[in-house]
Amino acid sequence: MKFLLKTIVTTLVFASANTLANAEELRLSHQWSNKDIRHKVAEVMADEVAAADVDLEIKIFGSKSLFNPREQYKPLSRGQLDMTVLPLSYAGGQQPAYNLTLMPGLVKNHDHAARLTNSPFMDALEVKMAEDDVMVLVHGYLAGGFAGKDKCITSPADVQGLQTRAAGKSFEQMLAGAGASIASMASSEIYNAIQTGVLQAANTSSSSFVSYRIYEQVSCYTPAGDVALWFMYQPLLMNKSKFDGLNEKQQATLLSAAEKAQAYYLEEAKKQDAASAEVFRKAGVEIAEMSAEDFDAWRALATETSYAKFVEEVKDGQALLDMALAVE
Repeated sequence: MKFLLKTIVTTLVFASANTLANAEELRLSHQWSNKDIRHKVAEVMADEVAAADVDLEIKIFGSKSLFNPREQYKPLSRGQLDMTVLPLSYAGGQQPAYNLTLMPGLVKNHDHAARLTNSPFMDALEVKMAEDDVMVLVHGYLAGGFAGKDKCITSPADVQGLQTRAAGKSFEQMLAGAGASIASMASSEIYNAIQTGVLQAANTSSSSFVSYRIYEQVSCYTPAGDVALWFMYQPLLMNKSKFDGLNEKQQATLLSAAEKAQAYYLEEAKKQDAASAEVFRKAGVEIAEMSAEDFDAWRALATETSYAKFVEEVKDGQALLDMALAVE
């Protein structure tokens, strides 16, 4: 009897190990810490897929351990990477239309952002992604604000003469129009840049401001509030050929997991702004508020700089911009 039980247990252990060994592994890369909302979204996907038991596993490589932040889209499109969570505007060099996903003043609030992801505007962008063998699994926008090393940033006049980090080409154009000097870098590099004096001001997502502990290096923070100038589309993407190569159960599992992850993303994104302000406040950082008049001044500047440049540089730029502006 003991021999029989031992044989059964050994067989089950071997079978379980063999199943894991045969599971299809998907590598997911991102640049953030394991406390960040975007990592949590990836974890929701991985956990849901694991629970489904369809011989599929998502292995997460966070904290830019697999690819540099701005170098993830190209390997994804080439099939060298299976999945990533990244700001789509990072790939604006490959597809200039993506720069519209980080356009100052284009998104009003999180619910408006959710409507944008379910509109002809997003359909048009997904057509362009498909050209690169890329597809969206989880849509998501995050809001953000400004931080100043020595002063508060609320209006265009506040950045004049400051070395400033902006997230994305369109924000860089707008800030340059306000008289700022621009330093381009990933959000993961802001902390050291402020610490070493390379930067005097920065803008990025509420989540990144917290997860990268920017509150340790600045004197003033302007979070997203009633008006939010900064909204950035940061989806979870997958190589389309890799998805198409999975069996029906695996595909269905990914889509079901993505639905849950997207609902979680929207709910948590709404909490990020107030939560980030509280973290900065507790760290002794001054909290500033952008007024409606400040917002209007920024948007007027963006219309003259970022919007105009986008339409000039992108072949179908005006049509895409009009589609985005049409979403109420």
